[in-house]
Amino acid sequence: MSFFEEENAEMDRYLESHASAEPEILRKLRRETFQRTTQPHMISGYQQGRLLTIISKILQPKNILEIGTFTGYAALCMAEGLSKDGKLTTLDVNEDLAYMPKKYFAESEFSSQIHFKIQDAKEFLKETDEIFDLIFIDADKENYSEYFRLIKPKTKSGSVVLFDNVLWYGKVLEENPKQKSTQVIKELNDLVAKDADFENLILPLRDGVNLLRRK
Repeated sequence: MSFFEEENAEMDRYLESHASAEPEILRKLRRETFQRTTQPHMISGYQQGRLLTIISKILQPKNILEIGTFTGYAALCMAEGLSKDGKLTTLDVNEDLAYMPKKYFAESEFSSQIHFKIQDAKEFLKETDEIFDLIFIDADKENYSEYFRLIKPKTKSGSVVLFDNVLWYGKVLEENPKQKSTQVIKELNDLVAKDADFENLILPLRDGVNLLRRK
């Protein structure tokens, strides 16, 4: 481990020790994610999870959309802020891993409010006429720009949208990136910054979160 990695790990420990406690069900889910999946770093994790919870509790949304369920950690974080009659729809295409979010959603106090679908997000967005108060996108980076175009008509004034991994390990600083995912993430960040219908800020939390609010 390098000096910078040690320094970052120490800072992470400090930040987590000075944040609100992680609910027990999320601790269990995070532990099982690291034990049973090949890419556990894809989980939202403690700090980002608390951010999602706080934003959701501020908004008290009636309708949440998540694109990219993975093991269900972020969905459960956002569900903490749902209004009593609210609904959270979370989409993924990984059938092999679906057992894990299904298991934890069923165990949670929000089981009746979470709707987990194995479905392509682009298809869902083209078919649905729902308007969402809160949207979190942490899925295939190559489609980020398309997701932005498709979700815009599904938002209203005050809707909040979050895109994860928008710093892409610092690759967004490359002037002429060869990697398709890097190109699309840079395109997304440009599209968002230039869209007069949104106000936004990129938070340097973990791998970067682009936080948007519809005007």
